[in-house]
Amino acid sequence: MSLVPRGTHELSSPWIQAGRLAFLTLYAATVLAALAWTFSNVRQIDPQDRAVVLHFGALDRIQNAGLLWAWPRPIEQVILLPAADRVVERRVDNLLRSDAALQADRVASFATPISDALAGSGYLLTGDAGVVQLDVRVFYKVTDPYAFVLQGEHVLPALDRLVTRSTVALTAARDLDTILVARPELVGADNQAAERRERLRGDLVRGINQRLAELSATGQGLGIEVARVDVQSSLPGPAVNAFNAVLTASQQADKAVANARTDAEKLTQSANEQADHTLQVAHAQASERLARASADTATVLSLAKARQQGTDPQMLLRIYRERIPKILGQAGSVTTVDPKDDSRLIIQGAAQ
Repeated sequence: MSLVPRGTHELSSPWIQAGRLAFLTLYAATVLAALAWTFSNVRQIDPQDRAVVLHFGALDRIQNAGLLWAWPRPIEQVILLPAADRVVERRVDNLLRSDAALQADRVASFATPISDALAGSGYLLTGDAGVVQLDVRVFYKVTDPYAFVLQGEHVLPALDRLVTRSTVALTAARDLDTILVARPELVGADNQAAERRERLRGDLVRGINQRLAELSATGQGLGIEVARVDVQSSLPGPAVNAFNAVLTASQQADKAVANARTDAEKLTQSANEQADHTLQVAHAQASERLARASADTATVLSLAKARQQGTDPQMLLRIYRERIPKILGQAGSVTTVDPKDDSRLIIQGAAQ
């Protein structure tokens, strides 16, 4: 028979031991959870970040890189921000062509044209009534952490609207050739357009920062400053096709003009060669004719010279006697007249 007291037996029962173990476990978990909650806002801030501490929702302090000691939520709230020298990149999607417009471009045709809203999506109008598309990436710094935290989730949408507004105003004040090289033939002729293309990014940065300063002056600042802007400009797809068609036509026209000039030069050379040949033949024939004429008239000239000089008084009578038989031999009939007989005379008619 056991002599163990009844109370001792009850304390050593399995159910009591299990309950005690569960209580100790729950107690330990509670203590660990309390410790985790107490040190939940104790963290290491990286060099590229800084922390803004809110004490019961109010701005309390700014913690740079290092170990941060802060009360747990909801006593203090820690918001991580980029460091003062860190540059954050933001791509402005408002300036890009929407997905609906891209889908409409793929299925559009002359029979089913797209709407005006989709047709103009992502395109900007220039000062000379041109159309350009800009892909803008903004690099900004957080200069006022308090203002940045107060604006919260509205900072990036507001930045997108400011960049869009500045870009629209900038493109409307410029012509197409001062934004991108649309007509290469004007690049060398207009140095001012090339300089304005180089100043495009700087002008856009100044325009955005000016609007940010205006917001800060009215107490609605975003707490950021734009450090740099990358702009990738391009022409719309239909415009590119049109420019390519014009360029192809210009190249074909230049080729045709070059071929025509080559053919004209060949024809000119051939004509000059033919003219030179004709001139040489004409000179040769003239020289030959002149020699032949000189040979034919040599006898007459010698006779005329002899008569003028009177060296041969009987020359005419001799020539007459030499030539008359041949002449009379060619005549069908000959009538002779005695010069001393005046019974038959040939009287010439009077001159009219």
